[in-house]
Amino acid sequence: MKNKGLLGIWLVIALTIIGMGCKKKDAEAVAIAPTGNPAIDKLSVAIANNPNDPKLFFARAKAFYDNEGYDEAIQDLQRALRKDSTNVDYLHLLADVYLDYFKSYQALKTMEKVVRLYPERIPSLLKMSEFQLILKNSDASLKTLDQVLKIDPQNAEAYFMLGMNFKEKKDTARAINSFQTAVENDPDLVDAWINLGQLHAGLKNDIAARYFESALRIQPNSLTAIHAKAYYLQEKGDLKGALALFKKMAAINPQNEVAYYNAGLLYLDLDSLQSAYQQFDLTLKVAPLHIRAFYFRGLAAEMLGNPKQAKADYTQALKLAPDYIKPKEGLARLDKK
Repeated sequence: MKNKGLLGIWLVIALTIIGMGCKKKDAEAVAIAPTGNPAIDKLSVAIANNPNDPKLFFARAKAFYDNEGYDEAIQDLQRALRKDSTNVDYLHLLADVYLDYFKSYQALKTMEKVVRLYPERIPSLLKMSEFQLILKNSDASLKTLDQVLKIDPQNAEAYFMLGMNFKEKKDTARAINSFQTAVENDPDLVDAWINLGQLHAGLKNDIAARYFESALRIQPNSLTAIHAKAYYLQEKGDLKGALALFKKMAAINPQNEVAYYNAGLLYLDLDSLQSAYQQFDLTLKVAPLHIRAFYFRGLAAEMLGNPKQAKADYTQALKLAPDYIKPKEGLARLDKK
């Protein structure tokens, strides 16, 4: 009895030491240096005070993800999942992080795990279908969508994804039919209206304009819809109409480099060289490494009779992209003058 009592005491001491070691390891795992991001640092303090709450790790993972802290986001999500291994929100976010971090295999495997856990959960099936399409496995994506439509035959998102799959397969007729069914089941599905417009525009059908207008009636400030219609008008030769829409994009989001750059190209086509130069200049203020904007600002400068600026822009374009032919040709022209 005496020996058993002594053994029991040593066992308690050993387990206490192990427990202290685990707690220390957990504390080290959640402790991170201040990042300078107030939202993340606030969550880190909350986690230090309550390291057993998976919701806090999930919230910090999302904050890291939003700031492209992919490694940190993955670590926090793994901690959250150790405490709540079947939480669908945690698994969905982990799949998103993996995909954006170019870990596509892990992303797809994560979604497959979700679907095994929740085989009839439509949002998860749709997400897996989307991932399968992104990863160029359209046949698998279509098979997943078949599962969705067996559960909900009128699911608009499923028909939208069918349209995206058929569009990828260059099956325009079936893509149009799928997108049309999608908007019949959900008239507010803006992306389906945009795709209908693009597909009909590709077929040179004037009805395309009506689809873009439908998208903009639903979401007047949708940059995607505005850009799609602007490109359509540009292809139709309505450069001023397209230009007005690119200006609208810039007004909605002054950091939108696409709006300035495309406006610059249109001003070049309209022979408004000073305006073109200004738009490419705005592009570079928003996106300082925009290679083509350097070239076209240089071209506008050359055409305006400012060879010094043109040479500087052509040279900078070549520093960023040494194989870019157009600025080489521009420098050659300048050397001949």
